[in-house]
Amino acid sequence: MKKDWKVLSVGGSIIIPKDGFNTEFLKNFRKMIVDRIENGERFIIVIGGGATCRNYQQAAKSVVDLSNQDLDWIGIHTTIYNAQFVRFLFKDIAYSEVVTDPTQKVDTDKSLIIAAGWKPGCSTDKDAVLFAQTYNAKEVFNLSNIDFVYDKDPNQFDDAKKITDIKWNEFQKIVGEEWDPGLSAPFDPIASKLASEMKLKVSILCGTNLLTVANALSGTQFMGTVIHA
Repeated sequence: MKKDWKVLSVGGSIIIPKDGFNTEFLKNFRKMIVDRIENGERFIIVIGGGATCRNYQQAAKSVVDLSNQDLDWIGIHTTIYNAQFVRFLFKDIAYSEVVTDPTQKVDTDKSLIIAAGWKPGCSTDKDAVLFAQTYNAKEVFNLSNIDFVYDKDPNQFDDAKKITDIKWNEFQKIVGEEWDPGLSAPFDPIASKLASEMKLKVSILCGTNLLTVANALSGTQFMGTVIHA
């Protein structure tokens, strides 16, 4: 019997780190997802742009003046390319196309859907929230390159404190209300607003720690931050 869909928002830098591909990680990530699918689980994996996206945006901005919408479209196309790469890793296990519209349910008997960015004005985090809404998922798992959400940027402040459990209204104060193309935040502020309205649970965890990811997906204790209503 097929289980409920689980939505993963996977940062592009998890798939394609700044220092190049980690094929061993990709093999292990693939195996984890395939094993769970064989156990009846279903996944929607939304792939972000990561550092690759920001590199394109910075290069373009250094050559010509671009609007925020232009920069968002660069980001969206980067997520699509990244997602196509991931879809090829899963081959015939996944739905045959990269899905970009999170508001339209795909008619498929596959248990894996690979998705990418949709419209300007937000990151793929919001698309993940919209997929959760469309597919009646109660939780989004955000796989990033951080272990926890902090009360302020730990790269700038030595006294930054990690947070393991936080409500949406407090989290919004940390990430703010505005979207900026290429923004690197634990969870996109626009996505956060929508997730708060939906009373959605979002788990933030380090995507390269596959034991942590497996624990979170299994509903057991994991190292990370839970954001909830």
